Amino acid sequence: MAEDEPRQDPPRKPVEVAPPGRSTADQTPQERHEWGKATRAPEERHFLVGPRLRREELARLFRILSDFMRGFRALHFLDPVVTVFGSARFPETHPYYALARETGRRLAEAGFTVMTGGGPGVMEAANRGAREGGGTSVGCNIELPHEQKPNPYLDLFVEFRYFFVRKVMLVKYSTAFVCMPGGFGTMDEIFETATLIQTGKILGFPLILVCRDYWQPLLDFLGGTMVREGTVSAAETQLLTVTDDPAEAVAQIVEATGRLSAAAAAARPRPNPLLGEKRPPRARS
Repeated sequence: MAEDEPRQDPPRKPVEVAPPGRSTADQTPQERHEWGKATRAPEERHFLVGPRLRREELARLFRILSDFMRGFRALHFLDPVVTVFGSARFPETHPYYALARETGRRLAEAGFTVMTGGGPGVMEAANRGAREGGGTSVGCNIELPHEQKPNPYLDLFVEFRYFFVRKVMLVKYSTAFVCMPGGFGTMDEIFETATLIQTGKILGFPLILVCRDYWQPLLDFLGGTMVREGTVSAAETQLLTVTDDPAEAVAQIVEATGRLSAAAAAARPRPNPLLGEKRPPRARS
């Protein structure tokens, strides 16, 4: 191993969250601002600096494989999942927190597992609503620094060494995507998902923006400048829908997933005890 690459601790296995993490109400604005930016495993920074020794790259391939296998085993048997994107920075008193909480609750009541990045702010609100609605609440993120904790409303929290693996898992196991107000990370997730839909990599999955006032300037840019310049078509702007009503968002998801439910049910795997597989933790009362 190269001298400038520190020894890596073995990745944590996915575990049911116990004891609970730290809630949004217990964190300062600066802590919410910094949540999820750092990692206790610098491996990805080494991965992205360019070519390394061949033996290092080979070892890295196995670490990436391990990351994917951990995600597959943890998330493989979830009930239909809706991923909720949004900012970690909003306090518990913010209207966007209440909006995300109601959305999570309604999704759970409709029978969906709610998955987020597992952090504070909007992510916590959606997980909290899912718990209140009797659904399963899941978080996925990179390996956090020891001083950062996931929110306390999770039934399952899975950590990944590599950020890009985490992004794959959020998309792979989802049947719909709800985008609450957020920053660069949320924008990245919106447009990555939109690109996958645009290019036919995922089909029939709703991509719903919640809170029209927040997203309207973006929609105006897409439907105005980008359509006018020919970088997207008017039809492609319809890949994103917007609403202020969580009930309307959930109704759109139920309708869309209903069209896919027969195929999804037929393809849904069952745990194999011989492989040490089991279903994820169920929602706590």
